[in-house]
Parts: sequence; structure tokens; C-alpha cells
Amino acid sequence: MTGKIGPEALAEVLAATGADDAAVDVGAAYGEDAAAIDLSGAESTLVVAVDPLSLAADAVGEFAVHVACNDVAASGADPRWLTHTLFLPDGEPDRLRTVTEQVDATADDLGVAIVGGHTEVLPSLERPLCSMTALGTTDRLVSTAGAEPGDRLLLTKGAGIEATAILATDFREECAEAGVSAATLDAAAGFLDEVSVVSDAAAVRDAASAMHDPTEGGLLTALVETASASGTVLAAERDRVPVRPETRACCDALGVDPLATFGSGALLAAIPPERVGEATDALAAAEIAVGEIGEVRAADDVEAADASDGLGAGAGAVLLDGDRIEEPPRDELYPLWE
Repeated sequence: MTGKIGPEALAEVLAATGADDAAVDVGAAYGEDAAAIDLSGAESTLVVAVDPLSLAADAVGEFAVHVACNDVAASGADPRWLTHTLFLPDGEPDRLRTVTEQVDATADDLGVAIVGGHTEVLPSLERPLCSMTALGTTDRLVSTAGAEPGDRLLLTKGAGIEATAILATDFREECAEAGVSAATLDAAAGFLDEVSVVSDAAAVRDAASAMHDPTEGGLLTALVETASASGTVLAAERDRVPVRPETRACCDALGVDPLATFGSGALLAAIPPERVGEATDALAAAEIAVGEIGEVRAADDVEAADASDGLGAGAGAVLLDGDRIEEPPRDELYPLWE
């Protein structure tokens, strides 16, 4: 069956509407095609982000909520509302129920209200496709473009958090065959509970010049995107990037670079040097691990320093252990799905 799901199944979806929010005038309801949100008492800036997710089959609903909310949080806002678009490969009630329960429980944990969406069946799909639009408000927007020369680069939790959870669930058998222990895989699967950076961003946003959450392509892509948006050069050292033992074990087993794969769960923040202590103290108070992995440099300064090699770094470049990276890598998990 192709098209919208029936009223009974839709009623089950609508029953899972996440947290309540007094500013929602019109929320998720049968026959309503749009949500209405009263911003009269809100801060000055409404932040909106949208992300589709389909590859993390075992936890697509949970990942989808976190990935969308992370983008809003990394802009300095508090995620408050979600619209949820779900395409299913079939009308199997258990599959619909599983994804819906994941979405509802995750939104509820974050205190985010699901205010609307759309659900239908597309038999051409091989797995569920879940697309989330997250909205939030802030009185101080922190954009990726805000990184300034001299800022220090902080990374919370570690590289490849999201990929670790995917490897330990979707690719558990392959990891086990490659020698990863059951205990390590069980611990790695638990990383699913750490893919949110809402708390990370709330801890450092007052001090940050820029924030960005690594997703597809991991930390390396986040560094390239931040450098490009801010017109700077980001210099980082691989040995200073925190990588957890479980991440190392799973990634090594299947030949994945932890710095070049799905990285939700980590927050990349550019912090003025005089405020690094403030940011790290706030993270420590929130019991969030962090590492200082590098710095932001002016493109002109790097070009002058590198003039002898005839190359020049150019704005938007990343220097990883001195090696120049100007294009984001293809995420190294993709070949495992192909």
C-alpha cells in the first residue's frame, strides 16, 4: 500500500506528542496541516533545522530527534518544537509503533513538543525514513560562521560517538567476527544514549564564538564546514582528539576512521582563549568530558607561513597534523551499507 496511513494507525502516532508546551496554539491533530506557535513571549530569534535519517535502522526515531535538536542547540537555542515526517516501507504495525515510541520517548526526555508531521507508506523504500524539523528560540545566536582567529577548539565527549552506536547495533555481527568482544559491543551500543549535545551546547554557548555538531562525515567534515563558514583555517591535532576505547575497537575492526564518520554526540566549539576556563568549568559541572584539539587561525597568516611551499592554505581549509584538508570526506560508514 502506498500513501497515507489509515486513521487508526494515525491516531496512534498522534497520541505520541512529546512534551507539552504552553506556546503551542495548534499542535498535532487529525485534519491539521500546520502548527501554530505563539512567539509573543519568546526570545528574539527563532532557530529552525531539518534533518532526514534512514540508515540507523535499529534506532532511527531516536537518532532523528537528537540530530535535529542538536542543530538547534548548536546555534545557541533551546529546542522546543518538532515536526515529524515518517515514510515507512510497509504498513507493518510493529514497525510503526517502534519508530513512534522512539520519537516520543526521546522528545519527552528532551522536553520538546511534537507539534505536527506526516506519516505514509512508500513500498519503494528499504528502511524507514524519518525526517525531523526542530525549532527553538534564543536571545544570542551562535552561528558556525562566528569562529575568530585565536579561538581555541574544544570537542566534547569524543569523535565517532554516533558511529560507535551504529556499528555496535546495525553491524554487531561484523564487529564480533572481527574480534570485538561482546562486552565492548554492549558498552558501545549504549553510546546511543549520548548522541544529544543539547546539554553540551547549553554549557558553553555563552562563551562560544561558534558551535557545530559533527554529523555525517564526522569531526573532519565539521572542521571543514566551520572553517569555510567563518573564512578561517582550523588547525587540529589527531592525537588530541578524544576517542573512546569502544569507538577505537569498533572502528578499527571495520576499517573506519573515527574522525571521518557520524559524530553526533560531540560538540565542536570555538572559544576565545580567555574564556576557555569558563567553558571547561561549565562542562565539568555538567559532567561532560572535553578535549582541546586545536585552534582557529587567520587564513592570511597561514598563507604567509606556508608561502615557501607554494601552496597556501586558503580560507576554509583544515590543517590536521599539518596536512591540508579542503574538502569534507565521504562518511566512512557508507561503504558498509552498500
